[in-house]
Amino acid sequence: MDLMVTDLSRLQFALTALYHFLFVPLTLGLSFMLVIMESVYVMTDRPVWRTATRFWGKIFGINFVLGVATGLTMEFQFGTNWSYFSHYVGDIFGAPLAIEGLMAFFLEATMVGIMFFGWDRLSKLGHLAVTFLVALGTNLSALWILIANGWMQNPVGATFNPDTMRMEVSDFGAVLFNPIAQAKFVHTVSAGYVIASVLVLGVSAFWLLKGRFVPVARRSLTVAAAFGLASSLSVVVLGDESGYALTDNQKMKLAAIEAMWHTAPAPAGITLIGIPDTEAKTTHYAVDVPWVLGLIATRSLDKEVTGMSELVLRAQERIASGILAYDAVQTLKANPNDLAARAKFEAHKRDLGYALLLKRQLADPREATPQQISAAAWDTVPSVPLMFWSFRFMAGVGFAMIALFATAFLLCSLRRHLTSRWFLRLAVAAIPLPWIAAELGWVVAEMGRQPWAIEGVLPTFLANSSLSPAALWTTIAGFTALYGGLAVIEVRLILAAIRHGPEDREDDRPAPGPIPAAIPATA
Repeated sequence: MDLMVTDLSRLQFALTALYHFLFVPLTLGLSFMLVIMESVYVMTDRPVWRTATRFWGKIFGINFVLGVATGLTMEFQFGTNWSYFSHYVGDIFGAPLAIEGLMAFFLEATMVGIMFFGWDRLSKLGHLAVTFLVALGTNLSALWILIANGWMQNPVGATFNPDTMRMEVSDFGAVLFNPIAQAKFVHTVSAGYVIASVLVLGVSAFWLLKGRFVPVARRSLTVAAAFGLASSLSVVVLGDESGYALTDNQKMKLAAIEAMWHTAPAPAGITLIGIPDTEAKTTHYAVDVPWVLGLIATRSLDKEVTGMSELVLRAQERIASGILAYDAVQTLKANPNDLAARAKFEAHKRDLGYALLLKRQLADPREATPQQISAAAWDTVPSVPLMFWSFRFMAGVGFAMIALFATAFLLCSLRRHLTSRWFLRLAVAAIPLPWIAAELGWVVAEMGRQPWAIEGVLPTFLANSSLSPAALWTTIAGFTALYGGLAVIEVRLILAAIRHGPEDREDDRPAPGPIPAAIPATA
């Protein structure tokens, strides 16, 4: 095997995935913010709310197009760059993606056109229903995609069939209700709502600083403050639930996030900051808060959080067990009717994937030495410094967003959001932060799963296609150039839309200059 091909395939998929997720969360959040704004328009019949809805719908549309284009590229990569992955687990992994296309994507793709062109052709209530269906379809797309991703993190409801040499579905209900998938879905969509709220808040603050489009800006800022506060609180609460889900299903990822090299007495403390040292297997200058990790990860004061060293020892045991399963599979390939081999396989099949980790060092895992088994077990530890710092920056931004939206909500409640110029500047400056946090969230989710393409089932280095490094470098360069150009186009279109402002100018006459020190509450 050529490990460079694996690394380049991972790089290409990471670049396209992180690029795709620049657009997805904004689509998720803006769709429901459109529903909120249009609902107010339907209830009050005030044209300014129609103006606000149409403007933010324009931003939604620009973003939606590029989100779809980049998402299609990702799905094709499973066949082009990860063909053995597709062969080995396609029966399970492909089902949620197919349902996403049939149930969710067709719904949003159909309704989004009606939403844009149906303003003067549908009743107000009918158009609101269409806008809701767009939001529903957008969020259902995220649900099915995250069910597929959640299965990669926690492969329940499937088993390896030695007759077909592939993973097959044994309980589709378990795939659908996978606890990792549920936690990822609610956490991810909440992060999308925060991103959309920050954009609406920041753009509205920019308009108010310039004294332009004040009627739309002040109403949009109020909606963003309330929606963003609820969303940012849910991100932190649901992130805590995600941490609890890791305790049962991805112990190594949790230990790497906390740089927990050894199992600590219960209840474990959480490390706020420190410098993880992978050579010495310790964390220098650690600042710990007692009990907190035990409460988050186990919901108790008497249960332990297992450290990486102890998890490596368990991995060694599973590799030894997996070698027995691998030996039984080789016997069954030659003689499918060998009952003793089938019984041995059934006893050890859950550990087969761990034996495959040895294929990075030798062709036949049955020939592995104790030293090779130990090295393969340590391969199950992801990059601790990357996990440690990515998580802390992401969590720090999460708490900062709560503070930002709580301040915005308080100022709106006191009718001081129009005159607090310091806050308006802060809201503009905060626009990039939740995007950075969301990207780091995916770094934690996917890098924390390494070395697995499917956790405990299929190592990443066995999952890729037989491609040449030259072909991968060429496509990486092509995608980077194409997507870079598209990103420039999208940003320029969005900035042009923001400068142009809402279309219905009778509701949004520009003020002659910056907003005055005080604006009447009825403005």
